[in-house]
Parts: sequence; C-alpha cells; structure tokens
Amino acid sequence: MPAQSPFDLAEGEPFGPHTLPYGVFTTAEAPGRRRLGVRYGHHVLDLSALPDALPSVVRPAHAELLAAPSLNPLLGAGRAVWQEVRAAVRAAVTAPEHRTAVAPLFHTLDAVTLHLPFEVADYVDFYSSEHHATNVGRIFRPNGAALPPNWKHLPIGYHGRAGTVVVTGTPVVRPNGQRKTPADAAPSFGPSARLDIEAEVGFVVGTPSALHEPVGLDAFRDHVFGVCLVNDWSARDIQAWEYQPLGPFLGKSFATSVSAWITPLDAFDQARTPPPARDFPLLPYLDDADGEPGGIDLRIEVALNGERLSSPPFSAMYWTPAQQLAHMTVNGASLRTGDLFASGTVSGPEPDQLGCLLEITQGKGPYLQDGDEITLTAWAPGPDGARIGLGEVTGRVLPAPDLGTVSAAPPQEAP
Repeated sequence: MPAQSPFDLAEGEPFGPHTLPYGVFTTAEAPGRRRLGVRYGHHVLDLSALPDALPSVVRPAHAELLAAPSLNPLLGAGRAVWQEVRAAVRAAVTAPEHRTAVAPLFHTLDAVTLHLPFEVADYVDFYSSEHHATNVGRIFRPNGAALPPNWKHLPIGYHGRAGTVVVTGTPVVRPNGQRKTPADAAPSFGPSARLDIEAEVGFVVGTPSALHEPVGLDAFRDHVFGVCLVNDWSARDIQAWEYQPLGPFLGKSFATSVSAWITPLDAFDQARTPPPARDFPLLPYLDDADGEPGGIDLRIEVALNGERLSSPPFSAMYWTPAQQLAHMTVNGASLRTGDLFASGTVSGPEPDQLGCLLEITQGKGPYLQDGDEITLTAWAPGPDGARIGLGEVTGRVLPAPDLGTVSAAPPQEAP
C-alpha cells in the first residue's frame, strides 16, 4: 500500500494549516544536524530546505533564520517576520502548485527525533488559577484564608530554573531532598514521597525588551511568539518544608517538561475569550477591560498511564498571559529572546477539572509512583470548526538516585 501523502490530513486533524507549530528535529541519517521543522499532520516539514525549494515564496532574507539549529534566531526576528514566515509555510503546504517541490521536504514523525525547540533564557512560573490557589490554600491552611490578601490584585509568581527545562519524553528522575511533616521531630533526607504534576500552559518570548522599559498589555503580541504545554513537576513534601518564607525552590527546580512544538500565538485568534469577572478594580497597568479578550479557550487533558485523569479548562484562569507579562516587567525587568513564562496549574471548578494530584486527592495521595507516565494534550477552537493543537508533553518517572551516605542523619550534639 502506498504511503499516505503528507498533504492528505484526516478530518479533525489538530495540526493542519491553521496550526503550523514549530519545532527542532534530527534524522537518523544526520543525527548531529538539528533543523527547524513545522508539524503538519503526522509529518514534519523541513524548514531549512524550504527557501531553496520555493524561492518565490520564502524571502531570501529569511533563509538564514530557517537554517538555524534552534528557534531563537526566528524568535528574535520580531512579529513582522513571524507573520511572513508563517504565511510562506501555509502557502507551501496548501497551494496545489507547490506540492511537487514541497513533498520531498517532509519526514514522518516516527522517523525523526525531536529536541528542545528553543534555548531557554529565563523561566518564570505563575499561580494564576483561582480554583487551584483556593484548593491549595484550603489544604495547607484549613483554618485560615484560602487566598493570600494580594492574590486578586497581582499575578503571583516565582523565578524558576531555566537549565532544567526539558523536552517532552525526557525521563523525570525522582528528586532527593529534605522533608519534614509537622509530626516529625527533625527533618529527614531521601527521595520525595509526594511527587506531583502541574498541568500548565507556557508562553515563549521572542522579541526582547530594554531594561527599565515595562511591557504593557497592548504590547503582548509584539513580544510573545507562541504557546506550549508545560508540566511543572513538583515534589510536594520537599516544597512544603522549604517554601516558607521565600517560596518554591528545590521542590520545583529538578525538572519542568515542555512540548517539542511551539504553536504560534496568532493561531489562537479564534479562541480568545474574556477572563472571569474581577472582584476588585485593577491597577491601570493590569486593567484589561478595554483591550482584546485576554483569555484563551484551551481544553487540556491529563492522562496517567494512558487513562484520562482530568480535563482542566484554561479559559477559567483568573490572570491572563498578557497580565502576567505586564506584571513581570512593570518593575523594569527586561525580556530576553527565549524567555519562558508559565501560567501556573490550570484547574477548573469541577472535580474532573483539577490540574494536579495535590488537588485531586485533597492532599492525601497517592502521588506518582516510579514508572508512572503523565501525558498532557490540548486543543483550542480555530476558524471554520478547525482544532488548533498543542504538542503533547509526556514524562515517565524514574527512581531516585542512591546518594549513599548523603542520606544519613547528621550526628546529634550532646545535651
């Protein structure tokens, strides 16, 4: 039976001409040569070869960007170039007159190796779901207020570790660390017993900004290139002991998984939606009442070992990505090409819409076991009934390394 043409997409295919996400791949024939690609159905279009194949469609000035081994040069080129390249790619895969020239540039997905698509500059993670924050507050502070007093006035976040952002499929090694429950007389050291996930959405910065120049809400599209799924793996027992008073640290920094595909922000124009109603007036730099709808109607699914676990709705997020970016830079902090900022755990109001095991089990567990595999998938509504896909994020838990005497209890001083 002849192989299916890469131009023939199945009905409802989420990676069609309205999506066109970017990634980086290698082939078995050239494992040391990383190339930019665009996913189209179950194929990858080699962007490095597109300028030569379609010189009348791809501008010569863009050839060097498309020949790079990562997305960063394209990210830094700015929105006008992003739109020109996207239009050229769409023409390449949809115009019948280009099929003969473009067909040899496709590789099947199962014949390539996917890599981290961009070099991560900085990583910031937010805490922007009211449902998640309320649920966690009730678990950790059963006798106090679920939300801290600042929560509805600003997007809370923390600065993460860019060096441990890994591409989907990378195994996640159970971290070692200090743990102490209220019932313990002293902290102990060893593998996390409460390893968790956080289903999140990430935003990749393209155009940088200057130091001391905040990025306003209306400049969001000029700086953010695209969207990806994120799993912010979390060691809850390590986190609970360390996080006061400065917040997440080793309980988060051991691994953050992202998709191999970055879906352009412009692909979600049909999915823009207003965020939930605000309870308080917002300060001017966060007030989006008169701007375009800042939310995105993303439908996420979380699967544990192949079985659906929950379906968190991104449209329920209290703080939008544009507000997150505005707050992140309002003090004058600059953006760099390759910055990644994530939404924080996405959760909805229903029991089957929770984005982490801490919420799903109300803090009681069970948490992830060695060998468990978590997969995040998502899509958004597109034009004419199309679906806009986000590349999946998958990670399998491996046992913690044996650190030997590091785990031994320290000697006690004599009374």
